[in-house]
Amino acid sequence: MARKNAGNRREIEIPSLELLEAELKKEQYKSRSNRILRNTIFSLLVVAALAALTAVLLLPVLQINGTSMTDTLQDGDIVAAVSNSKYKQGDVIAFYYNNNILIKRVIAVSGEWVEIDEDGNVYVNDKLLDEPYISEKSLGQCNIELPYQVPDGKCFVMGDHRETSIDSRNSSVGCVGEDAVVGKIIFRVWPIRSIGPVH
Repeated sequence: MARKNAGNRREIEIPSLELLEAELKKEQYKSRSNRILRNTIFSLLVVAALAALTAVLLLPVLQINGTSMTDTLQDGDIVAAVSNSKYKQGDVIAFYYNNNILIKRVIAVSGEWVEIDEDGNVYVNDKLLDEPYISEKSLGQCNIELPYQVPDGKCFVMGDHRETSIDSRNSSVGCVGEDAVVGKIIFRVWPIRSIGPVH
């Protein structure tokens, strides 16, 4: 019995100090790698959440659909908007309409009078607007009674492609309430060749 135990003791090998140190380093490396991976994943999730929050609340990114804002914006362009409490004449804004987002230019604000003649010249408070952003004037699809006074808390908007744009000139869209505005379009981010501010 004693010999058997002695034989068993001979079979057990005690690892060398170098082997123990190597195993310890391997475990420490695994632990450190796992910690770095966890921290990296957590950081990426936080950054993604902040980016999504910023995009939704502060800087919405939108894609242009249609041609109502040509030549200023083209179908397929991607733009960034910024929320604002006040919008002025000339601002390009995005707003909700029938579960869609439309993009048009502010022509007049609360209390101002809008007049459009047969040639498509636009007057605000009897003053002809200088509109360098349009290439062709048109009365377009206008079925409202002119001159037209913009109601309180609303703005009168028109697309830059006046002939095809359906906007505040048509009662189906009408004036835009401040609560419907997503934001002011400030920057085009795509396509690359057209990156820059939107005027």
